[in-house]
Amino acid sequence: MASYLIGLVNLVVNIITVILILYALMSFMQLEPWHPARRFLAQLAEPILRPFRNLIPPVGMFDFSIMLALFVIQILGQGVILLIRSAF
Repeated sequence: MASYLIGLVNLVVNIITVILILYALMSFMQLEPWHPARRFLAQLAEPILRPFRNLIPPVGMFDFSIMLALFVIQILGQGVILLIRSAF
């Protein structure tokens, strides 16, 4: 049972990580704001990034909130895995 929960937590953390990295890479592409791929990634990533942008606003053309979000999500994922392992 614990291995399934750990696998699920890892899957969720990895999906969120991929979404945020793709969203960051999408900013380097010359896609219009209404492009379907850009809008889809924005709808997934913006709710995750909004709290982090309140903590660290963009500095010039650099948005460090994505790095902070990735760091926090990885730490939280590992914390949940430790809790699952200690419970079982």
